[in-house]
Amino acid sequence: MKYILPILVVLTSVIGSLANTYIGSDDWYTELIKSPLNPPSYVFGIVWPILYIMMAFISFKVADKISSIFIFQLILNAAWSWIFFFFQAPVIAFVDIGILIYLNHRILNIIKDQSRVLFYLYLPYFLWLIFAAFLNASIIWLN
Repeated sequence: MKYILPILVVLTSVIGSLANTYIGSDDWYTELIKSPLNPPSYVFGIVWPILYIMMAFISFKVADKISSIFIFQLILNAAWSWIFFFFQAPVIAFVDIGILIYLNHRILNIIKDQSRVLFYLYLPYFLWLIFAAFLNASIIWLN
């Protein structure tokens, strides 16, 4: 499992990115009213690869402790982009990200018991999920 989880992280990033390709060709997202805190699109292209690299590294280090929860959260992670962008269902995407936050809170607690360094490396992903949930909720509220 130690080597499988990082590979699944890479696969998740590819699957999630495929849904994001629809943003450029779809007026639905560009016409949505977004929070004033919504960063420019290029920020997501910078942040997500960094988060995926950290997730892959951490999953390699603590695979035996987090594998079952981690795989489920990866599925939900990849599904969010498809639910939100391809199916244009921000309410369902918000439920998805809520479950992601819960699962990653559990993962953080497991990691914290293993290593403070790994905990702090994983924390940005958790915080980004909370921020993404805020942006998702803002789109639901403003539209």
